[in-house]
Amino acid sequence: MYRSQYGRQRIYADDVQSVTNVLISDFLTQGPTVSHFEAALARQCGVRYVVAVCNGTAALHLAYLAAGLKKGDEVIVPAMTFVATTNMLLAVGAKPIFCDIRADTYNIDETKIERLITARTKAIVPVHMCGHPCDMATIRTIARKRKLMVIADGAHALGATYHGKPNASYADMTTFSFHPVKTITTGEGGAIVTNDRRLYERLKLLRTHGVTKDNNGFIAMSALGFNYRITDIQCALGLSQLQKLQQFNRTRRAIVQWYHKKLCDIDQIILPVELPSIRSSWHLYVIRTKKKADRLPLYHYLLKHGIGVNFHYPAVYRHPYYRAHGWRHFSLPECERYSDTAITLPLHVHLTKNDIQSVASAIKYYFGRLKK
Repeated sequence: MYRSQYGRQRIYADDVQSVTNVLISDFLTQGPTVSHFEAALARQCGVRYVVAVCNGTAALHLAYLAAGLKKGDEVIVPAMTFVATTNMLLAVGAKPIFCDIRADTYNIDETKIERLITARTKAIVPVHMCGHPCDMATIRTIARKRKLMVIADGAHALGATYHGKPNASYADMTTFSFHPVKTITTGEGGAIVTNDRRLYERLKLLRTHGVTKDNNGFIAMSALGFNYRITDIQCALGLSQLQKLQQFNRTRRAIVQWYHKKLCDIDQIILPVELPSIRSSWHLYVIRTKKKADRLPLYHYLLKHGIGVNFHYPAVYRHPYYRAHGWRHFSLPECERYSDTAITLPLHVHLTKNDIQSVASAIKYYFGRLKK
């Protein structure tokens, strides 16, 4: 029963065949399948340029480097995200300036961004939490007024739309992850998408050691780059999976509707929302307990009954490393409330209506709504 996992990839026979075709071809890496995958992803995201890389964290690192972020720069970022979003800011020497989140979508609270801007602020990094796009129009307006770059972490949000357009088209750069728990997978993998040719050329250079070849085939290193290349093997899987993106997203949306129907009458929990003019990719389905005291007992009760619940996430500043490096006494009210009450339920395309019924029944048993 797949309800024992909070996320899981779905691999079909044609996905396997696509990988096999590359394995018996001339190129396992640095071949044509990478550019084919990038072109397909650009069409999906409604952008001009894509640079595919080895994972989503590398995508963030390269985006920050291409943006010119460096020691002494400040970057406004929601405290509710996976640590990679902010770790890569630390890696380039920049300082994360944590912003509180909205109570409804758990995205960065766009109304609190401007008060955090200083002379050292260089960028805003909105995170499309759980697959629900941030208020990108407002964020972009603030950024343009203050001459800041917008680098969106879209790891959760491939296929999501904002006011009818792909959410990636609203930022200077958007990064993606193709880890197996994401909507499509390349095993490990990531990408940066942009409409800016200058950023695109910089990203390509930094992806491959900072090295280029001249017309005579001689190599020259002009920047301190990295080996963040993705393989043709991974991109073959990505190309095949990308053809199923709409199907996967439809299935995830149907599962969310099943959850809503089965859980809507439980007064002790809060269900996730989708705002008007938004189409979430529903990477995660996060419920919240109305009482902080219910969260851990409910979490352990569901685990005991074979349901693969998880936490996404503690506020970044709560991690021991961040506590030890400048954020020991830092807190944000909405992030605290979220961190103390959120539980992630299973959400992936293997789930059936019976699985959702089992999850809902377990939650109702915990709260005494059903008798065993």
